[in-house]
Amino acid sequence: MEIAILVGAAVLLFGADRVPKLARGLGQAKKEFMVGQAEADVAAERARAEARAQAEANAARAASTTGPQTVNGIVVGTPTPPSEPAAPPN
Repeated sequence: MEIAILVGAAVLLFGADRVPKLARGLGQAKKEFMVGQAEADVAAERARAEARAQAEANAARAASTTGPQTVNGIVVGTPTPPSEPAAPPN
């Protein structure tokens, strides 16, 4: 029932000859949007794969070097073992 009211209002506002053109234009716009969205999805997946490969290469490079590494002044790499707790006094 609501669809019939909307179609009737569209015919009254735009005329019977323009309603099919408007519907066709909306269909084409939707199709172009879907194509653009698919292209964006492919580009995003490609960027994620490149970032993953770069991270793996950085990790492999870091693992092959010796000694602690620093990133922005923070030492990263091999963790230090936790210290032993102090013995309780007798």
